[in-house]
Amino acid sequence: MAWLEGFRDRVVVVTGASSGIGRATALAFGAAGARLGLIARRRALLDEVAALAHAECLTVPTDVTDRDAVRAAFAAIHARFGRIDVVVNNAGVLIPAPVPDIDPGDLDAMLRVNLFGALYVMQESLGIMRTQQAGSIVNIGSLASRRGVPELGGYCATKFALIGLTESLRSEVHGEPIHVGLVLPGIVETPMVEGVTHDQEFLDLWPSALNMPPSWVVWAIFASVRFRLVEVSVPPGAGTIEKLAALSPGVADNVVHWARNAAHWLATRLAPSPE
Repeated sequence: MAWLEGFRDRVVVVTGASSGIGRATALAFGAAGARLGLIARRRALLDEVAALAHAECLTVPTDVTDRDAVRAAFAAIHARFGRIDVVVNNAGVLIPAPVPDIDPGDLDAMLRVNLFGALYVMQESLGIMRTQQAGSIVNIGSLASRRGVPELGGYCATKFALIGLTESLRSEVHGEPIHVGLVLPGIVETPMVEGVTHDQEFLDLWPSALNMPPSWVVWAIFASVRFRLVEVSVPPGAGTIEKLAALSPGVADNVVHWARNAAHWLATRLAPSPE
C-alpha cells in the first residue's frame, strides 16, 4: 500500500519484540523500510528477529521492569539513529487466575511489566520526542483493559491501569506534535496465550481456532500511527461490549456469560473427533 511508504527510514522502537505481536510488528515495520530498535529480554530471539527483518536494526536486550536498563536502552537507540519516531509499547505478561485465587506475587509480576515497564518506556519516549518535537507512542492494551473478564482479574487490573496512564498522557501532550495511541486487541495467537496454563475456565473454553493472528494487531498499530488514531479495537467493533458496560454493567455481565457459554459450545464442536 502506498501509505506504508511513509514509514521508510523512520526509527521504530518495539518492546517485547522477541515474539508474538512484538515480533510481527518489528518484521512489518522492517518490511516497510523502517530502521528498528528492538527491545526484549532474550538476546537470541531478538537477533533472530533482526536477521529476518531485512532492515537496519539495533537489538538491545532489556528487562523493561528495570528503569535504569530502559533508560540505557533508549539512550543507545537514540545514539545509533539520532532520533526515535515511533515507539510500540508492547511488552506484557499474562498470569490468569480467578480473583479469589490471585497470588500477590503473580499480580506484582504483571504490574511490573504491564504497568511500570510501560510507564518507563513512555517516560523515555516522551523525553526524546519532546526534544525533537515529533513522535508517536502506541501502547498495546487489551479488550480486557476496558472490561473485567473471568479468570483474568489481575491481568485486567494491570491493563485498566495502563488505560489510565495512556489517557492521562494523551491529555498532557494535547497541543504538542506528539501522538499517543492505544490498540486494544482481543485474544491473539501468541506465545503469551499459548503458554497459559489451561486450568482457567474462560481460556480453556475459548477455542484456539477463533484466536486472531498477530497481523491483525499489526495493521491496527500501523493505522494508529499513520492516521494518528487515539484508540483502535481489534477486530473493529470489538469494543462494543465496553460501551455497553459503561451504559449498563449488568447487561454487559450477561453478555460475558453468554460469550462463555457460546465459546464452550464452539469448543465442543471444533474439537477433533476421537479416533
